[in-house]
Amino acid sequence: MGQHDRGLAFYDGLSGRVPERLEDSYFPSPHLEEPKREVLPEFPGSWLAACLSRLSPGDINLVLRHKVIPIAWMPSIILYGVACQSALNHCIEQNLKMVSRVNLWELHAAIKQRLGQRILQSAVFGLFQRSPLLSAKNRFSTGQMVWIILISSFVAFLFAANGSYIISIIAGFFFVLPIAIRMLCLLPEFKRRRKTLPLTDFQLPVYTVLVPLFRETEVLPQLISALTALDYPADKLDIKLILEDEDVGMHRAVAKIALPHQFEVIIVPRGKPQTKPRALNYALAFARGSLLTIYDCEDIPERDQLRKAASAFQTMSTDVACLQAKLTFYNANENWITRQFTAEYAALFNVILPGLASNGLPLPLGGTSNHFRMAALVDSGAWDPFNVTEDADLGYRLGRLGYQTNVLDSTTYEEANTQYWNWQQQRRRWLKGFLQTWFVHMRQPVKLWKELGWDGFLTFQAMTIGSFGSSLLHPLLFIQTMVYLASDEMSLRLNGLGAIIVSLSVSLLFAGYAVGIFTAYLGLRRSGIRHWPIILATIPMYWFMMMPSAWMALWDFAVRPHHWHKTRHGLSRFLRKPTRPSSP
Repeated sequence: MGQHDRGLAFYDGLSGRVPERLEDSYFPSPHLEEPKREVLPEFPGSWLAACLSRLSPGDINLVLRHKVIPIAWMPSIILYGVACQSALNHCIEQNLKMVSRVNLWELHAAIKQRLGQRILQSAVFGLFQRSPLLSAKNRFSTGQMVWIILISSFVAFLFAANGSYIISIIAGFFFVLPIAIRMLCLLPEFKRRRKTLPLTDFQLPVYTVLVPLFRETEVLPQLISALTALDYPADKLDIKLILEDEDVGMHRAVAKIALPHQFEVIIVPRGKPQTKPRALNYALAFARGSLLTIYDCEDIPERDQLRKAASAFQTMSTDVACLQAKLTFYNANENWITRQFTAEYAALFNVILPGLASNGLPLPLGGTSNHFRMAALVDSGAWDPFNVTEDADLGYRLGRLGYQTNVLDSTTYEEANTQYWNWQQQRRRWLKGFLQTWFVHMRQPVKLWKELGWDGFLTFQAMTIGSFGSSLLHPLLFIQTMVYLASDEMSLRLNGLGAIIVSLSVSLLFAGYAVGIFTAYLGLRRSGIRHWPIILATIPMYWFMMMPSAWMALWDFAVRPHHWHKTRHGLSRFLRKPTRPSSP
């Protein structure tokens, strides 16, 4: 049988009804325009579970990642079944003897029956079992609890003695860290960017794309359009749509779509905590690429982003574990909130992260468009399912292991929040996650200092507890400053240490405004946006809006640290189905 004669007869297509669950149907495969003549006999689905139960760990990886299953052993040869086009290609490349085809959904059902709980347990508790001090499963260590009690008691005593000065000192401390980081990132970059040569289709590696989806039917057509438009060889693409088991609405929506053969649907079994990192960890067991990235449901990446990342990794040393692409919004001009969100992202992804990367400092990753070397991702323990900002946490964990993170000169377009309450819930989760991440990595502060260096250690403080604390206390510092400036009587009463504290607080407040506004201005300018003076002038108002989210995040951290506040998408009136977005 010649290579081109080896085909699979897939009985694909929907029967006209919309199935209740994805397991009730097959996806059409557009790359097979007409059903081919059946070449391989079908392996009985009822035998799959028993077959899986006797496989070695290496064979299980072959099944999960490539959908190639050993079904019979002979003295000098192993016989295999294949479940999809990529499995067929893998067997041809590895010269494996194929004797049967396997129904893909029956294979998934067998995997769920025999291996699902094992994979899920590893996804949820893998990091905690490997490095318990690097997991957010427990909020505090015993030593941290003692320090919290002692410091809280001391601050309460000082506050009772002179509360106004204590507010100034604490708020000023949280302000000075972000100011210092922004000023560092405004300096010229030290590292020269390497020129990368594009790789040919033959040179490109297999690329896995993980897309976690939960109640996102509104943006599903836009997402599929963006993913199918990626400029990357289809046979080297491994796109995983990750659905939750109970999300029947998403099951039905996905089942209506004729997915190309580079797509695979992974259904995560029910369990807690129900978070994005838990879903990512579960799907990671099925990934077959040597490079991997994550896209969110509303993302529209530039078409050549995967090619750029693959070429960049090719020219960089293996200690570069991750490349963070830029994020911006396709609905930037929708309202005041979306414009402020755009300015915030412009400062972060066009100024702060490139500045940190150029100085060799650890980066808090964004939640999407992080491109990883698979080996480094696995070595780091992947994502922490108990941390609600798993992206930032993973960035610092990579740094502690000696890996580098760089920025990628490519953009992914997202949907900016258009509604205040939705924005606040998202911000609430982010700020809780910064607090979680700080407590996790500060369980051994001396070790953290040694692993990140003094500059990395201070950067970590600024980007986690500094961001949380400034959001929590900024309005209090502002109000106190305005009261001091407006009251002649209070100004006359200030002397000695009090005058110094108030003067420093006022200076830090206005320095923070100046540096923050200029950073946003520079970031917007690098994005091609130059005429938003009102947005820049009202950035302090936007910061004021974060205070309720910060206090609610503190409450959540105390009572439900692992709860995931879901962000609604598909609310923008600019929602569309483009394959190539235009700049905002």
